[in-house]
Amino acid sequence: MKYVCSICGYVYDEAREGKPFSQLTDSWTCPLCGAAKSAFSPQQKAEATKAPAVPVHIDEDMKKLSAGELAALCSNLARGCEKQYKARESQLFHEIADYFSAAAPAVPDADIAQLVRLLEKDLGEGYPSLHSAAVSDSDRGTQRICVWGEKVTTILNTLLQRWEREGDAFLQDTQVWVCTVCGFMYIGDSAPELCPVCKVPSWKFEKIEGRASA
Repeated sequence: MKYVCSICGYVYDEAREGKPFSQLTDSWTCPLCGAAKSAFSPQQKAEATKAPAVPVHIDEDMKKLSAGELAALCSNLARGCEKQYKARESQLFHEIADYFSAAAPAVPDADIAQLVRLLEKDLGEGYPSLHSAAVSDSDRGTQRICVWGEKVTTILNTLLQRWEREGDAFLQDTQVWVCTVCGFMYIGDSAPELCPVCKVPSWKFEKIEGRASA
């Protein structure tokens, strides 16, 4: 039996590894991108999976977005433009994202558990709805964004859950890297040679520095 990582496509082959996937510990992670064991699916199921047909009204949804959500949306659009070598468009989207970021109010009582719940809602409801609308409109660009975004959100969810369980020890003696194109986060001494999501080289990654102590 083979199991495929939904983030980077790494295949765990039980015959080659000599150990059933079910016997791997819950703390086991993808050797390529660091995704959790839960991000793997049997190969035949992964290939047959299709997004459910969920109707969505984009115009109405846009009206409901907060300043913070608009900032995130424009930031993602900026990265998409950068990937397509559209520097001017990318710069403009970054400027709009900065404007909405400054306008976004602080979230009261924000914590990791709350962020995990929001990410899981995106994975369970948001991305399937958006993908369904993109397929209905034959919008291949948005379909590709959904693929990237879902993978990045999945890895963020995995990392936050580990941080919730392990605390600051999770990041001790290691580094945090972020792909400046798609937002993929990687934990390790150095950035991966290629981004597992958008395939850009390691120099497109930025190291996230910790906050200075007060």
